[in-house]
Amino acid sequence: METATYPFQQIEVQLNERVQDLLSRLTLEEKVSLMPQYQAAIDRLGVGGYKHGTEGAHGISWLGKATSFPQPSGLACTWNPELLQRIGSAIGDEARAFYRKNPTVNGLTLWAPTVDMERDPRWGRTEEAYGEDPELTGQLSTALVKGIQGDHPVYLKAVATLKHFLGNNNEIDRGVASSSIDPRNMREYYLEAFKPAFKEGGAQSMMTAYNSVNGVPVILHPAVMEIVKGEWEMDGFIVSDAGDLFGIVKDHKYYDSFAQSMAESIKNGIDSVTEETEETIKVIHEALREGLLTEEDLDRALANTFRIRFRLGEFDPEEGNPYAAIDDSVILSKAHSDLSLEAAKESIVLLKNDNAALPLSASALSKVAIIGPLGDEAFRDWYSGTLPYAVTPLQGVTKKLAGKQVSFESGDDRIVLTSAASGRTVGITGEDGRLAALHDKPERGELFRHTAWGWTANTLEATSLGQYVTLTDAGTLTASADEIYGWYVKESLNLVPEAGDSVSLRTWNNKPLFISGEDGTIRAAEEETSAAAELFHKKVVVNGVEAAVEAAKAAEVAVVFVGNHPLLNGKEEIDRPDIVLPEGQENLVKAVYAANPNTVVVIVGSYPISSTWIDEHIPAVLYTSHSGQELGNAVADVLFGDYSPSGRLNMTWYRSVDQLPEFMDYDIIKGKRTYLYFDGEPLYPFGHGLSYAQVAYNKLSLAAEEVQEDGTISLTVEIENNGNVDGAEVVQVYVQSLSTRIRRPLKQLKGFDKIHLAAGQSQTVAFTLPVSDLAFWDVSREQYCVEDGEYNILVGRSSGDIKLSAKIRVHGDTVPARDLYTAVKAENYDDYEAVFLDECKAGGASVHPVKDGAWIAFNNVQFAKGAAGVEALVSSVKGGSIEVRTGSPSGKLAATVEIPAGEAQKWHSQSAIAGVDAGTADVYLVFTGDVLLSRFQFTL
Repeated sequence: METATYPFQQIEVQLNERVQDLLSRLTLEEKVSLMPQYQAAIDRLGVGGYKHGTEGAHGISWLGKATSFPQPSGLACTWNPELLQRIGSAIGDEARAFYRKNPTVNGLTLWAPTVDMERDPRWGRTEEAYGEDPELTGQLSTALVKGIQGDHPVYLKAVATLKHFLGNNNEIDRGVASSSIDPRNMREYYLEAFKPAFKEGGAQSMMTAYNSVNGVPVILHPAVMEIVKGEWEMDGFIVSDAGDLFGIVKDHKYYDSFAQSMAESIKNGIDSVTEETEETIKVIHEALREGLLTEEDLDRALANTFRIRFRLGEFDPEEGNPYAAIDDSVILSKAHSDLSLEAAKESIVLLKNDNAALPLSASALSKVAIIGPLGDEAFRDWYSGTLPYAVTPLQGVTKKLAGKQVSFESGDDRIVLTSAASGRTVGITGEDGRLAALHDKPERGELFRHTAWGWTANTLEATSLGQYVTLTDAGTLTASADEIYGWYVKESLNLVPEAGDSVSLRTWNNKPLFISGEDGTIRAAEEETSAAAELFHKKVVVNGVEAAVEAAKAAEVAVVFVGNHPLLNGKEEIDRPDIVLPEGQENLVKAVYAANPNTVVVIVGSYPISSTWIDEHIPAVLYTSHSGQELGNAVADVLFGDYSPSGRLNMTWYRSVDQLPEFMDYDIIKGKRTYLYFDGEPLYPFGHGLSYAQVAYNKLSLAAEEVQEDGTISLTVEIENNGNVDGAEVVQVYVQSLSTRIRRPLKQLKGFDKIHLAAGQSQTVAFTLPVSDLAFWDVSREQYCVEDGEYNILVGRSSGDIKLSAKIRVHGDTVPARDLYTAVKAENYDDYEAVFLDECKAGGASVHPVKDGAWIAFNNVQFAKGAAGVEALVSSVKGGSIEVRTGSPSGKLAATVEIPAGEAQKWHSQSAIAGVDAGTADVYLVFTGDVLLSRFQFTL
């Protein structure tokens, strides 16, 4: 680095002074150029160009070959924060090496981890996050953050960006939809997952989500400033998601001008704008000219981004920065490959193992059949980056059984397609692999491997070329894709069954395919249409299920690999149509099992994939996420007992979608979502996972039987491996409130520890829980509350397998009766029916009924002197009324607030005479018409 000229270049100057000195030397034009994701170079000051946002969910993405770790959903199944911290450190190391190659483009601010709460397994991005529980997510994401950012007191190795804040768990209409989240759900669930990574992990960046919460686009939501930068004291920077800032205008229709959306977003805490650079600069200048934005607003944002750049060491001599010298040698290092394998093994969950069907014996077996569409694949997902290599399950098992017979059948049909109109069979023509109806003789046509991924997703692979059929930009089908991959997965085809053996073909975007009359080329229609597409006769040359059955019959053991492709049926922008295994894959398992009862099933999935039939019939079932480069080696090690499985489920596996409420229902309490509130019978419970080790839970001891609300709960549990196999056990601690006036979780994870035990070894495991962890959000006082009363401390192997329990008395707070004589936010109800939360333009949220008779309830209200009136802050376009009733929604009528028609979001106070007797009552507000209620209170 050149000799320091300015104070901002002098390392002895205090950090904030350096930042302010740099800002003071920038012109307004330069400041504007530093607001986009791609920050401009300021050559006259020696400030280089910089890019915010290198993807690093489970390895560095899209910068070249980099070490690939299991999907985050798989990493979550390790239940191992220490492992996550080492993985974060490895990702940070490789980020440093890429940065050293090209610091202008390969930035050190990484867009990971994804911390969104996974309240519903149908979410298309389930593979990117850590599960359904805030405690597990909080511990794991915090550990990854610590690893990425390093532990130096001055310098950051790299920067972790938590995403996507807040209430983001749907892809359908994500840019326009609003998540209705009441205060208890918000405080106890959605916010709780993010808090530890800031408060304990020191995360230096955060990305806002596309959706709205309670009618307000998250990028503008008060929680960004009030909670993240205020309450949690986050001192880094906040970035908008790609296209989201302009989406406020284009998608949400929240503002009419881009200048206003830019100005309000920056003033609400957005420090870095992820939009097209030149357009961003243009719009910021517009906002400045119109007086919507000031130079001070830019200074505040740039202070946050540059504070981080200083901490990354960009403006300091390299010799003082312990991370500056990290070079290419760390990328794809053996240590990182070993870590990837370790993570892949730890992530595998043994779901079922009747009669010790697993592990298999490599020495005793001579013939094994590997079957299924996932048997010889190691797919990457959208954020996997470029895999340096990929070990498939077939390769892993073959290596494990060197010299033995290992056969493989995918279970996929091999087919030829013949035009029903011309009788010509489809072949490949031209160097571009173009598909055309060419041949008079079917045997001369191309043989396609047809994989049915379920619902409308199918792929065809030209067996002569080993290439997937894809749709080109010119609208023709070609066999030219090396893999099934892309933001738009153009290898996905819908083979629509027609009469007899005929099918019609539709593209990934539902355009019908036709044969061109000129040369027989298969082309897509220019527009999506419901018109009938060209008919093809589908001749099955090789029946995949029959071939798999023959392979299974000839083998001593059949291992069937089923699951999903990470970019089909569920991905970013696409939510899953169902949670079950595709019908064709389940039928394959049934046929193989009928042929050979020594069948093991391995589910390779980005998310929970349910099959009650497999659980009822197959003796041994494993689950793994798509586990990066070492998938095959990890699965083989578990199958053959070289590693005892230690993974635990990070989500409840439901039996069917019938056990789930509506997809867009974000209320986990009333909707009975996740293990916290779900009272049905799951297929596999949260935290479930078996082992080859035989671990017993022998004794639970509490340090004290009573504690104060500001104290701690100390406990120990004795566990013992009384089998003959070494293994790991995840000891899980749950709490349960036994005396509460509100609905509390059935049980709630509050601690866990992954313990390695040798055969015959016993160990005492200690936990210390702050009593404050028992708190809930008291809506009546808008504060956390540790209730006075008894609690159960539950210790076990999963949320559904509690081994030991003990009661503890907590001397805490008693929630007082509600006071409705002062203004009460309508969103702070105790119960509701048929309402959602919307915005109140006068500030805060409002209750919005969806039908006449909808209601909200306020329980245990103390009317010391009764009430003679009621006042409400309301808005209504068409007019309506709010009835005040006591006891029930149809109880005694105490008042009727008539609300006249007016303008949308035009708020005013409306009052009515009330007759409420002195005493305690439950109060119900019952809606008629399209009425929005923000606040109300009773008067004497």
